[in-house]
Amino acid sequence: MAPGPDQEAAILWSFRRCPYAIRARLALAAAGIAVEVREVNLAARPPEFQELGPPGTVPVLQPREGPALRQSLEVMVWGLERQDPGDWLGRRSGRGQGNGALVEGKAGAAERWQRIMALVAENDGPFKHHLDRFKYASRHVGADPAVHRQEALAILRRWNNLLEASSGASSAAEGGAEGAVGWLLGGRSCLADWALLPFVRQFRLADPEGFAAADGIGALRAWLARFERGPELAQVMAPPLAPRQPWRSPRWLYHLALAEEWQQALAEGVYRRSTRGMSLEQVGFLHASYAHQIGATFARFYADAGPVRLLSIDPARLAQAGLLVREEPAPDSGERFPHLYGGPLPCGAVVSAEPYRP
Repeated sequence: MAPGPDQEAAILWSFRRCPYAIRARLALAAAGIAVEVREVNLAARPPEFQELGPPGTVPVLQPREGPALRQSLEVMVWGLERQDPGDWLGRRSGRGQGNGALVEGKAGAAERWQRIMALVAENDGPFKHHLDRFKYASRHVGADPAVHRQEALAILRRWNNLLEASSGASSAAEGGAEGAVGWLLGGRSCLADWALLPFVRQFRLADPEGFAAADGIGALRAWLARFERGPELAQVMAPPLAPRQPWRSPRWLYHLALAEEWQQALAEGVYRRSTRGMSLEQVGFLHASYAHQIGATFARFYADAGPVRLLSIDPARLAQAGLLVREEPAPDSGERFPHLYGGPLPCGAVVSAEPYRP
């Protein structure tokens, strides 16, 4: 997204599949806010992300000015308050709905906002509680996934009733007719629709057959299908808003290793290669790269090598292990690379070892 007038460039720390991060990206995209999305490897959080402080989860938005925003709902509102072409916040018309009748002006907008927040609270509280214990039962001691699935479905059925009421054609919605699909709070979408979408989608992905066969959620299925066919969700699930690779910190060092040699290192506890085809003893140091040099190093030395792992190395752990990092020029180009001296690389200094795809 290119920045427009008065728009602020920002950094969004994200994780492609996280439903909280998805809804933050949806709102920023809808608002046309220019962001640099940094995909976080949650098992190896980069130091720049850790320095933002607790809770250490995504999404986190770093505006050009002002404090970081650490909650997805804060990020959504931050973006939409700058530009809200779809009136997700419900502030443009000032029309709420109470007992079937439209309420005009500020009272209507306030009432609509309260209903939006009630739906988001139900999603982020009870529904997320049951979704986690259904999808990730092994992480929650004593959780019965069947019980939590039924509790989650009960909430989905309540949302389904809202959609049926707004469409005025529940039987048509049950069949998935495009024209009969409603919105959670009336004749147009609002922040609640977009904030709940990623979590309903996550429930469906956890149990596709069960979701397709469940009674009492036909309108909800049609509602979700409309999003999954539409451009908004597709945009935020693809690069550049959803990078396929973790962001690489310029504070870390990087080394490409053959997959089988890294497996051997894990068994021994140390890695003894300098570069492809050469041992540490032959060269005297381990070749490493900075983040911006990885692609060229791969193309020159590893493009035909088969499975390769990218090792992300923490210099602080190297110092603790007594290894020295020297920045030295390559003999053929003069480009300066980091070289590791002082012994084999301890596996404990490697914060992640992921399959590398250029």
